Amino acid sequence: MELTPLAIEGAWIAESPVWSDDRGFFREWFKSEDIEKSTGKKFLIEQANISLSSKGTLRGIHYSTAPRGQAKWVTCVAGSIRDVIVDIRPDSKTFGKWVAVELTGDSGKAVYISEGLGHGFLALEDNTTVAYLVSTPFSPTHEYEINPLDERIGITWGMGNQDLRISEKDLSAPSLEFMLGQRLLPRTSDQI
Repeated sequence: MELTPLAIEGAWIAESPVWSDDRGFFREWFKSEDIEKSTGKKFLIEQANISLSSKGTLRGIHYSTAPRGQAKWVTCVAGSIRDVIVDIRPDSKTFGKWVAVELTGDSGKAVYISEGLGHGFLALEDNTTVAYLVSTPFSPTHEYEINPLDERIGITWGMGNQDLRISEKDLSAPSLEFMLGQRLLPRTSDQI
């Protein structure tokens, strides 16, 4: 597995070989020693999640302010997604910037998202399945969201807004500017 840093500190794209034949394919999608070797950080898994989404489903932008933060390892198991990582750390030089990566079920790609970054994705086809490994369990008192259509962030989701399926919780989520004013964003120095 090879990890390559993305344009936001603390975010990497991982690529693993995919072995295919007439039966299907096999891929190794997670290996902790490769993450530690590339990032210098241990990634200890405390929870695993799976989501199934129909085309146009937009999930995020989600993040955690848990005391230990929450790192994520995300891969697409079936279908395809436009995966987006947002730097929401006010003291980061890339604050408010975002990067997007396309992940497909057969690509051998995953993303590693360090603590303190926001995350969301758009399902590009029906029956898209995404698996997440996270470093800390869900904690309702530390979980937040930012509106994925926040104009200040300006994410290009690649689909018209009228075609998006967004939960009421995400659609009514506050802006990045509001969360900054409320002091509910992670700090770089706390995480990386």
